[in-house]
Amino acid sequence: MRFRHTCIESLAVTLPSEVLSSTEIERRLQPLYERLRLPEGRLELMTGIRERRVWPAGTRPSDASAAAGRAALAKSGLRAEQVELFIHCAVSRDMLEPATASFAHRKIGLPPTAQIFDVSNACLGLLNALTVAAGLIESGQIRCALIVAGENSRPLVEQTLQTLLEQPLDRNGIKPYFANLTIGSGAVGAVVCHEDLVSGRVHRLIGGVARAATAHSELCQGDTHGADSLAMQTDSEALLVAGIDLARETWREFTAETGWSAAQIDRFVCHQVGSVHRRKLYEALGLDLTKDYSTFETLGNTGSVALPATLCAAVEAGTIREGHKVGLLGIGSGLNCLMLALEW
Repeated sequence: MRFRHTCIESLAVTLPSEVLSSTEIERRLQPLYERLRLPEGRLELMTGIRERRVWPAGTRPSDASAAAGRAALAKSGLRAEQVELFIHCAVSRDMLEPATASFAHRKIGLPPTAQIFDVSNACLGLLNALTVAAGLIESGQIRCALIVAGENSRPLVEQTLQTLLEQPLDRNGIKPYFANLTIGSGAVGAVVCHEDLVSGRVHRLIGGVARAATAHSELCQGDTHGADSLAMQTDSEALLVAGIDLARETWREFTAETGWSAAQIDRFVCHQVGSVHRRKLYEALGLDLTKDYSTFETLGNTGSVALPATLCAAVEAGTIREGHKVGLLGIGSGLNCLMLALEW
């Protein structure tokens, strides 16, 4: 994929105020820890995640994504009526039908002329939506898009805690549920447009590469569980190995497609899973870990929100500055990998 005229005009993150620490999760799991003689602090030690955030009970994904969409428009030099395409691209959805984009579209107050739909691809949803919007912009069909994602982790975390406390699981039996406890909530919105609409600095999307390894689609699977709950089980160890292999292949093709070498890239932002995943990814690709920026320590894994929210945080912190070449290293269950090049 190569793009010539597509830019990220604004990027905004909306976060819940309620913080759920790893210490608090382990406090709630104390009966399980005592029964299986698990050491306190293992959750943070194994993941590097101190805390994550959760929306208030009853929050819909469209509420979160609409808040981020409004924030992105408020930071933008463009108006809501200029939006011709609106995509909701989170794992979390209000319901199967209609598209969650329908609810968020109404809550933001976007024009009826905007084409709207959902894009779903695990943790890669927003990056996939970015390439969809870019394709339409490059072809001349649209000039401005608004992309949002709102992830709500509370139902999954609460259901997982209930399962771990109520089921007679042994140490091996709890492993498929461990990744659920790293999930956090958040929302992100991005205004994506043709460069001609940008009045300030142009943050240009250069291109990228996407690759799939669907032989591993069974390693992380989630589904609805009852009226308001979710269930997910993950083979974390196998997923890490397969994900690293796919990322290594994608990185080789990414450098060939873009012509960017690791040395030329000023900053990297990868999908936020945890400390072990980050270290092994950078080791496998031969990348400089000091060029990374992370948020998993305080946000956990926020699904499709994780990578773009971290990009936004890096920009706001001054770690990513004007003129920087930025590599976005996205990976999600399925398995799918998407790496994109940005000139900020």
